[in-house]
Amino acid sequence: MQVLDAIAQRRSIRQFKDSPVPEEDIRAILHAATLAPSGKNKQPWRFIVVEGETQRAEMVRIMREGTAELKAQGINPGSSEWTVKSMEQAPVTIFIFDDGETNDERERSFVDFLMNTVDIQSIGAAIQNMLLAALDRGLGTLWICDVFYAYEGLCEWLGENHVMVAAVSVGYPDEEPGPRPRKTVDEVTRWLA
Repeated sequence: MQVLDAIAQRRSIRQFKDSPVPEEDIRAILHAATLAPSGKNKQPWRFIVVEGETQRAEMVRIMREGTAELKAQGINPGSSEWTVKSMEQAPVTIFIFDDGETNDERERSFVDFLMNTVDIQSIGAAIQNMLLAALDRGLGTLWICDVFYAYEGLCEWLGENHVMVAAVSVGYPDEEPGPRPRKTVDEVTRWLA
C-alpha cells in the first residue's frame, strides 16, 4: 500500500468483529510506532497492551465508572459512552504514555512545558504510525482521548504514574465508514512569499 493511499483510506473504526488479533500484528503495529520521529531521539512513548476478556471487561468497567462519576457531577462526558462501546468490542486496546513526565509533576517551567510539547508531538507521530500500520494489515483502529474521562482510575488500574496521552483500540473492522468532511488546503493555509 502506498503511503498517500493509506492516509486517504484510514478511517476511525467504532465497530469491531469478534475476532482475535494475532500477536505478530500487534507487535508490527508497535514496531511501526517506535519508528516515528522524536525530538532529540528521546522516543518518549510507552505502551500497555490490554487484551483478553477479563482485562477488557475491567477496562470497560473503569471507563463506565469514570463517565458515571462525571455525569453525577453535572459534567458532560462527551462521546465517551459511545467510545466505551467501541473499546468493549475491540479485541485489543493499546494505552500510550509519555515516559518523560509523571502525573506528580504539576508545576513546570516554560522550557519544561515546551520540551513536553515536543514529546507529545513525537507520541502523536507514533500513534499515526500505529494507525497506518494497522490499516496495512487489514485492521481497524480508533484513536481515543475519551480515556481522560476515567484518567485516574485507568492509570491506577494499569499501575502507571506517567502521563497517559491516548489509547488506540484495534481489531478487524465491522463497518466501512466513508470519508469525513475535510477542510481544503486553502482553508487552513496562509502562504508568505
